[in-house]
Amino acid sequence: MTTVSIDEVDTAVAEAAGKWWWLVLIAGCCWLLFAWSLLSWRPAGLATIALVLGFVLVVGGVNEIVLAFVARSWRWLHLLAGVVLIGGGITAWAWPGRTFVVLAVLTGWFLLVRGVVDTVEAFEIRRVESLWWLTLISGLVQIGLGFWAVGYVGRSILLLVYWVGFWALFRGVTEIILAFQLRSIRSIPG
Repeated sequence: MTTVSIDEVDTAVAEAAGKWWWLVLIAGCCWLLFAWSLLSWRPAGLATIALVLGFVLVVGGVNEIVLAFVARSWRWLHLLAGVVLIGGGITAWAWPGRTFVVLAVLTGWFLLVRGVVDTVEAFEIRRVESLWWLTLISGLVQIGLGFWAVGYVGRSILLLVYWVGFWALFRGVTEIILAFQLRSIRSIPG
């Protein structure tokens, strides 16, 4: 019987991933272009958020339908979720402007609710986590942003654009760094 160490498996996975480093680099560059499009306030960039959401919903819907055929139980629920998600994706493609506004309003509400959850969680973990106050600060900032945005569509749009834009910027930088790390792993003689 042959045993394989975790380090050998990790090395093999890293080497295999290293062969595709350029795909990660391309993805990182795409994220940066998306961030630039959003943060430069180009109308095409704003509509892109709704179109990307539509794509994500359709892919999620197809995934749910596939799960309906392989699941042992709750098949009807997977099928229903798939149909609803695909319908939402098609709606996002058909009316990207309206979808964007609804998504912007939901972002404000999401931050408000998430901020309350994080604030409560901070007080729950303060006895076991020395950095509990970071969660508290995060929760309070989210509550503040949520209150600022909820009820004002213009503010919700600002919040959504900057939140998604900066997230895409950080994601792009992270992917580019990862791509070059994968490339260097591939070139290390084994």
